[in-house]
Amino acid sequence: MKQYYSVKSKHPDAVLLFRVGDFYETFGEDAIKAAEILGITLTRRANGSASYVELAGFPYHALDTYLPKLVRAGQRVAICEQLEDPKTTKKIVKRGITELVTPGVSINDNILEHRENNFLASLHIDKQMAGVAFLDISTGEFMTAEGNFEYVDKLLNSFQPKEVLFQKGKEKLFKETFGHNFYTYTLDDWVYTEDTAFDRLTRHFETKTLKGFGVHGLQLGIIASGAILQYLDFTQHHQLKHITGLSRIEEDRYVWLDRFTIRNLELFSAINEGAKTLVQVIDRTISPMGARLLKRWVALPLKEIKRINERLDVVEHFVSHPGLKEELEDSLRQIGDLERIISKVATGRINPREVVHLKNSLAAIEPIKTACDQSGNDSLQRYAEQLNPCTSIKERIDKELVPEPPTQIGKGRVLADGISEELDELRGIAFSGKDYLKKIVDREIERTGITSLKIGFNNVFGYYIEVRNTHKDKVPPEWIRKQTLVSAERYITEELKEYETKILGAEERILELESKLFSDLVFSISDYIQAIQLDAVILARIDCLLSFGTIAEENNYKRPEVNDSMIIDIKDGRHPVIEQQLPIGESYITNDVYLDNDEQQVIIITGPNMAGKSALLRQTALIVLMSQMGSFVPAEAAKIGFVDKIFTRVGASDNISLGESTFMVEMNEAASILNNLSERSLILLDELGRGTSTYDGISIAWSIVEYIHEHPKFRAKTLFATHYHELNEMEKSFNRVRNYNVTVKEVGNKVIFLRKLIRGGSNHSFGIHVARMAGMPPSVVKRADDILKQLEENNRKEYPAKPVGEIAGNREGLQLSFFQLDDPVLKQIRDEIASLDINNLTPMEALNKLNEIKKIAGQ
Repeated sequence: MKQYYSVKSKHPDAVLLFRVGDFYETFGEDAIKAAEILGITLTRRANGSASYVELAGFPYHALDTYLPKLVRAGQRVAICEQLEDPKTTKKIVKRGITELVTPGVSINDNILEHRENNFLASLHIDKQMAGVAFLDISTGEFMTAEGNFEYVDKLLNSFQPKEVLFQKGKEKLFKETFGHNFYTYTLDDWVYTEDTAFDRLTRHFETKTLKGFGVHGLQLGIIASGAILQYLDFTQHHQLKHITGLSRIEEDRYVWLDRFTIRNLELFSAINEGAKTLVQVIDRTISPMGARLLKRWVALPLKEIKRINERLDVVEHFVSHPGLKEELEDSLRQIGDLERIISKVATGRINPREVVHLKNSLAAIEPIKTACDQSGNDSLQRYAEQLNPCTSIKERIDKELVPEPPTQIGKGRVLADGISEELDELRGIAFSGKDYLKKIVDREIERTGITSLKIGFNNVFGYYIEVRNTHKDKVPPEWIRKQTLVSAERYITEELKEYETKILGAEERILELESKLFSDLVFSISDYIQAIQLDAVILARIDCLLSFGTIAEENNYKRPEVNDSMIIDIKDGRHPVIEQQLPIGESYITNDVYLDNDEQQVIIITGPNMAGKSALLRQTALIVLMSQMGSFVPAEAAKIGFVDKIFTRVGASDNISLGESTFMVEMNEAASILNNLSERSLILLDELGRGTSTYDGISIAWSIVEYIHEHPKFRAKTLFATHYHELNEMEKSFNRVRNYNVTVKEVGNKVIFLRKLIRGGSNHSFGIHVARMAGMPPSVVKRADDILKQLEENNRKEYPAKPVGEIAGNREGLQLSFFQLDDPVLKQIRDEIASLDINNLTPMEALNKLNEIKKIAGQ
């Protein structure tokens, strides 16, 4: 226990798995936590001086089952191994921490999601700027960037790291700025200094400067990157040869998608349970590398028209050459997770079976290289040039390993015959043992006449001869009796002892030799880390583009035209996710959307609930986003003047846990949009202002649209869906505002939603019809109808259409109320009711009083 507490003191915040013989044990608080998370038995044992300590453990071979559960529960886990063989020491076995596994630092397959990156992020916060670095230790991807808090927040939401590191003492600032959704860990201030970081990075990359990586100007980014490597030192991850470079995430190359947009467009996760996301619809990748890259393409759409069109050319080539597409898909299916397998080579964690997977993957690269080279497409031919099947190492693996080795050395034959003379010889001794023993049995039966004689083995005294009691008198005198059973006796002989020494020595030596030869092979593979990592990157790109080809064919997507104009012109657009979830036989109702900077900059869309306003907004953004990812789109035609930022304010959701109301959430999102506008922004506003009173809401919505329209520098293209029909008045005063509405058809008391966008405003929201359709009690629906008519008569007001500045005075403070208590009749009724003595009122008096009130009301 003294040894345990000294190890535990080094990582007090981690659950310590302490290896004792064949078990990993946890003690004290750790045992209570582990028992609860893992569902294992919690016991107590005496720990000297009559005190007790809690204890919970599991067998060492079950580590892969239990470790992921602890890490997924947000625990840091320190693994403490026995560092020497218990047989070689008379004192207590030396132990030490061999690895610290955290949510962001893990190479264990059972913890990692195959189709997702497992990023560890590091943040260096400095006044109003921050540097950020992302590292996936399981693939070796290492990236950095720096910028203002909003940009860094956008990256954190795009990359979704499993763990975020930052300086001690900055917890409050981090949570206020970046939210509460990340698993965080703090490091000492000295880790986040420029000299420490620069020194750690140059030591790792064995360079004098960082200019070769294109990051030398990013001071904050370098500090964040250096801190990540320091953290890997703390967590005992020293074999990092697979981290071969540090790349820069260049802000000006990618479309800005802030956290609200990523959530509102449901790119990666659905707001409502059971709903589908964009990634689920468009991800038809075959390899885990492709799936991970596709998520990054969704989070970081391109702004460079040339690169977008290169991707679109490849997708078009696949659509028009189905034979080539099929051939590439078949070969990709033979390829495993190259990125993670080669990382295991670097960290020394690869097993024999994974080395054979690596060989099979390298073999499948050859046909992909040939097919791309002969494809006739420039981009695919460039990919073919960069692909390297690493033939020499592939052939060496093929020659040295058996075709289907076990996952562990010592659990079966790993090395092929003919690799080592000594190994072959030892195998002859170890595996031809049965023949040798059979010879001894036959010889001794003949010599002694003991027909039931047999040879067995146990761990106590090795090989023995067993003789049944009926033949006891025939036993030769040189046999040594070792054990007496009920009906037999066991003996050993000199010959058997010699043979045993030879055979057991051979097995140990075979294990030793196989381990050494396998380690030599893995060491040779490590020379190919960079080449195989580049293969993985190229194959992931091909996989993503094949996926785009598949969805284009299956879902009838068309190639968009992406250019540098200021026009977005979508013909017959559809929502990629909603159209997949329509009932069988129902087709999606398409819509055209046209936006530019001169004639139709702001479209105000009115129309009833359930008519499809929100779907129209989202589909416009998704079509633009998919175009700039390099994918075909769900439309008959689309001309997209590239956008640099997509902003959305869609739907209201309270953030009650942080004390923010629906309206506060709305205003935060709207403020973020207005403070980050640009000439090429696409803005989608849905139901803005509905979290407050009607007139406040209308005022805010009006002034926001006006701000976007009248902005001195930027004419951001905007779609604004609203229930406030009063905003239709804006078209008269603002020359780039246009009214549209989503049509409905009234048949008697029913409403049919046609979901088609047409020119002109709508002045009816059909909310009461929707209430009727939802099954609201008829009396409530009728009463709502009456109230609506009354309100519409009483509160028809003209809305101002004046420039900014004159609006606030006319509109602030108006509050809608069902009861206008300045009405003298209502006051009289109120006073009559207030003066009643309910306790002493007879039923007859009550009816008379009600009749009087009815007369006052003029009924």
